[in-house]
Amino acid sequence: MTRNSTAGDTASPAVTTTTTASDESRPTRRNWRRTTGIVISVLVGAFLAFDVAGKLARPQAVIDGMRELGFPADQAIVMGVVLLVCLVVYAIPRTAVLGAVGITAYLGGAVTANMRIEAPLFDTVLFAVYLGVLMWIGLVLRRPELLKVAGLKR
Repeated sequence: MTRNSTAGDTASPAVTTTTTASDESRPTRRNWRRTTGIVISVLVGAFLAFDVAGKLARPQAVIDGMRELGFPADQAIVMGVVLLVCLVVYAIPRTAVLGAVGITAYLGGAVTANMRIEAPLFDTVLFAVYLGVLMWIGLVLRRPELLKVAGLKR
């Protein structure tokens, strides 16, 4: 009994697949980018966790900093809880983008607070911007499909 092949039949012996060197290196490159993104995300998360711990523990340096920025000292706890919630949401891979949006908003508040007291621009005011950009770079390296959502890649 013979079998007739059609053009759409995937079992046809005429159909062959070829792999190129770029196809073989693609998973390695993707893993390298993903690993780099995870490392960046962990570093940003560790820095923010340190900030959360300081706000919740409220050492004298945090209380003085809050007063210098024009906030009541008790507001540190509220800020610490908000950042903690955003950080936990960011740490969960499925909700990382939502957490990153929350952290971006939090960092925007830090920029505004430092601008209000006319802190030095490049090392104090823009530090939150640097941290936010680094956070998003780490997230995009972990999840490259975000570039499509942002319209930066087809």
